Amino acid sequence: MPADPLLVTNLPRPLARRLHSARGTRRHLRAIRILLDAMLLLALMYTVTLTKALLIPLVLAAFIGLALNPLVAAGGRLHLPRWLTASVLMIGLVVGIGNGIGMLAQPALGWFHGAPAAIRSFIPKFRDMTKPLEAANRATQTLVTGTSRVATAPTPSVSITAWDVVSTAPKVLAAILSVLLLVFFFLVYGDTMLRRLVELTPSFAYKRHAVSIVRGFQTEVSRYLLTALVINASLGTITAGMLWLYHVPDALLWGAVAMFANFIPYVGAIFTTAVLAIVSMLYAKNANLDVFLPALTFAGITIVEGNLITPLIQGRSMRLSPIAILLWLLVWGWLWGIPGALLAVPMLTCTKLICERVRGWEWFALIVSR
Repeated sequence: MPADPLLVTNLPRPLARRLHSARGTRRHLRAIRILLDAMLLLALMYTVTLTKALLIPLVLAAFIGLALNPLVAAGGRLHLPRWLTASVLMIGLVVGIGNGIGMLAQPALGWFHGAPAAIRSFIPKFRDMTKPLEAANRATQTLVTGTSRVATAPTPSVSITAWDVVSTAPKVLAAILSVLLLVFFFLVYGDTMLRRLVELTPSFAYKRHAVSIVRGFQTEVSRYLLTALVINASLGTITAGMLWLYHVPDALLWGAVAMFANFIPYVGAIFTTAVLAIVSMLYAKNANLDVFLPALTFAGITIVEGNLITPLIQGRSMRLSPIAILLWLLVWGWLWGIPGALLAVPMLTCTKLICERVRGWEWFALIVSR
């Protein structure tokens, strides 16, 4: 017998045939398993896309509940009922959301209505800077077609009517109400549900392991969500103050845009920088390079925040690979659109924290880590 059983050259012919047959069977089973895994993944992606109207509020409510759970637990240590603490938090959340919508709705609608007029008023100012490009374009058009006439496309008008607001309001209110109710019930009955799930485990060792996983996951995710919320809110406040100093109209609106867009790493900062550059150009009095100062200042702020402040506060355990973040953003943005892009990084962080604590899935946490 050779030292390696896979070297079947010196084995008897019947045993060699059996070994070859076993190896071929294993290869076929491996191919079938890969095919079934791929089909399962495609079916799961289709199901997630089909049920996004149900899953998006559920995932958002779960994240908000995890972020607010430490406050409810602190109230429990003060011998306050969970329903009382959760009710106070929900009232504060509703008041905050209502005030935010009331403060930002009018500037947003005003900007959408005033954007076409601002574009028309900015074109004459910008014409002096684009005269060399227009001359080169006319020369190229003359060489290609023999005429210097350049066709200009009509500028589309952007407007939001009262009927659009009225028809969209019930859907938005229903989504907000469902999220708030889910958050309230997660805060009140979340620990009871987790306790019942732990009781289903077969032995005491499994129960202790499940409790450690759940408690560690709750602590890490709550800390991550609260930290990200504080960092992004601070970034939005600093952005609004910077825009106010530069005399950019509706500074509070663009600060809120910067805060929510910063939940999407890399892409959110690029998007906000481009938006601030466009807004600064539209409302500038003179067309010169100074109109790009707000966008450049915001880019500097995000560079400091993304490379110094956020890694210093969150630590290495929350750092994710940029490639994994971009791939995750592409997948969930394709499946769920803008809500998927906003929820992608929190979902990736939660998946990483779970995989670090579940045996056999440590490889995924290692791959997505920086």
